[in-house]
Amino acid sequence: MRAAPTILHLDMDAFYASVEQASKPSLRGKAVIVGGLGPRGVVATASYEARRFGVHSAMPTAQARRLCPNGAYLIPRFSLYRQVSDIVMALLRELSPLVEPLSLDEAFVDLEAGGVAFDSRTARATGERLRADIRAATGLSGSVGLAGSKMLAKVASEEAKPAGLLLIEPGTERELLAPMSVRTLPGVGPATGEHLRRAGITTVGELAEAGEDELVRMLGRAHGVGLYRMALGLDDRPVVAERDAKSVSVEDTFDVDLHDRVRIRNEVQRLADRCVQRLRGSGHSGRTIVLKVRRYDFSTLTRSETLRGPTDDPAVVREAAARLLEGVDTTGGVRLLGVGVTGLADYTQEDLFAQSLAAEPDVADGAEGAGEAAGAAGAGGNGESGAAAAPVEASGAPVAAEQPGEPEQAPERRWPAGSDVRHAVYGPGWVQGSGVGRVTVRFEQPGSGPGRVRTFRVDDPELEPSDPLPLVGDGEQGPAGAA
Repeated sequence: MRAAPTILHLDMDAFYASVEQASKPSLRGKAVIVGGLGPRGVVATASYEARRFGVHSAMPTAQARRLCPNGAYLIPRFSLYRQVSDIVMALLRELSPLVEPLSLDEAFVDLEAGGVAFDSRTARATGERLRADIRAATGLSGSVGLAGSKMLAKVASEEAKPAGLLLIEPGTERELLAPMSVRTLPGVGPATGEHLRRAGITTVGELAEAGEDELVRMLGRAHGVGLYRMALGLDDRPVVAERDAKSVSVEDTFDVDLHDRVRIRNEVQRLADRCVQRLRGSGHSGRTIVLKVRRYDFSTLTRSETLRGPTDDPAVVREAAARLLEGVDTTGGVRLLGVGVTGLADYTQEDLFAQSLAAEPDVADGAEGAGEAAGAAGAGGNGESGAAAAPVEASGAPVAAEQPGEPEQAPERRWPAGSDVRHAVYGPGWVQGSGVGRVTVRFEQPGSGPGRVRTFRVDDPELEPSDPLPLVGDGEQGPAGAA
């Protein structure tokens, strides 16, 4: 434990939803829900306006729609979120060489290691300057916690939300923690919290009063000792600058269970390509290919195959994933598919023949709960993928292949709600909704006022998908800005 509050924890406020509000002026101050939009979609982030209706992350989107029927429901735009995250993380690295990212919108910083803070006064000044810099660079707000340990800094940032700063003076930890719920502490989930509640322990103060021996008896040695130390405010974990990636993976949850084996194989091939794109983007290759299949009854099967050497070749990953799929029974339907690569390395094995000589597949069968991953999205326009799935009828059956000599028909373009578009006349905008052959677009951009809404045919040749515009600076003022 440090004698000065020089560990900083930054947590961006309702990050995905805040990015959407910043880039879509008409949504500022309104309820925004980001996540999967299909029947099996899950909320990734809800704006504070939506949270007043009881909407929260990891909630099924269908339930969120019942609680907040007038909210704006948007697909995630991860490419934009990563761009904004890179800006924020760069500001953190200007403060210290010891920055420990936890996610796109959350990180610890060791201010003492950067020489920018040594006591409460300089730590507070640094935290306030950071919040101002983030606002200037991104237009977004973040909450800052400052304390002598990582645990307490995270507790402080949570208490400071939204858009605040809280500094916990060393020596006041127990007084601050005592009235808080036991769920405040890391490692206390719903099951442990309920177990403690039945024992009459609901606050951190009551947890500390129970004593180490009683907590060990109730929860086991490792968990009991750890919780007792946290209840006393004790945490000596250092800020770790680099966290090596252990795996790269992608997965999709489908609105309707897949039964057709050809469609399932096509989806696995598409996921393999997406996985390789992400693998190459991280500068890695990998030796072990993993296939994940969640069946109609929520049972989840994983299959893995280890190659002779690491690869980032999409053909090799596709072939391995296809081999793994052959060993999986998909009778009854598939609700989720995933492809991943583990055993990461910073180089690629050039011997492609050796790669194909794989070891025998490993098998790990397990059943998982009904909750879908918040970031995993359905094939029905809910996901991060820009690749088009194989064409299917509404029933889920594959479309019959074109016969020789028949003119090819372009598939109907899909316009997920929230996606970026550009019109040849009206400029940049975003999709408010689509259906029955029409797509409705609001033409506005970051820095403009609320824009006008126009409706087009889904195949309008002047309307095209577009890359996101930056939230601050370098924006273009065109027809959308003047609307």
